Amino acid sequence: MMERKYLMHFLDANFGSGETNYVRLGEDLEEFNEELNPQVETKQNILGEQRVKHSGWQVQSNVEPFYAYEDEPLFPKLAAIANERKTGDACKTTQVDVLVDEDGTQIWAYREDVMVIPTSIGGDTSGVQIPFTIHHAGHRTPGTWNASTKTFNPTNA
Repeated sequence: MMERKYLMHFLDANFGSGETNYVRLGEDLEEFNEELNPQVETKQNILGEQRVKHSGWQVQSNVEPFYAYEDEPLFPKLAAIANERKTGDACKTTQVDVLVDEDGTQIWAYREDVMVIPTSIGGDTSGVQIPFTIHHAGHRTPGTWNASTKTFNPTNA
C-alpha cells in the first residue's frame, strides 16, 4: 500500500498571471480527496434489461481548513477573490496532481484547469481560515512533473 504523502496536489498561486507558482496543498489538511462525482444514469426497460449511460464527471475537492498565513502564496489571491466577490476567470488557475513511488519515481502526473472558490472567511481560535472548493474545469493533460523546479511539462508538447 502506498502512503498518502506520495500523492501530491499543487495549485498555481499566480492564477495565470505571470510564471506559474505551484504550491502544494496539504500542510494543515488531514485528508484531501478529489470527489469524481460521475454522471451516471441507469434505466431499466420493460424487458428487464438495464442500460447504463456514463456522460462525464463533475470533479471537485474541498480544502478545509486553509489557514491564512501571510507568507502563503495562495492567501492574497483567496482573500481578494472572497473579499471582492470575484467570479469567472478571476477564480481560474491550474492544478497538478502527481503520484510518485517511495523512491520518488513518477507514476503519473496530470494538469487540469480549475476554478477556486472560497466558501467562507473566519474560523475559530486557532486562526483565520479561508476554506475553498476546487472545481475541475477540464483540459486534463498528462505530463511530467519536475519537483525541483515545480514545473509541469505536457507529454504532447
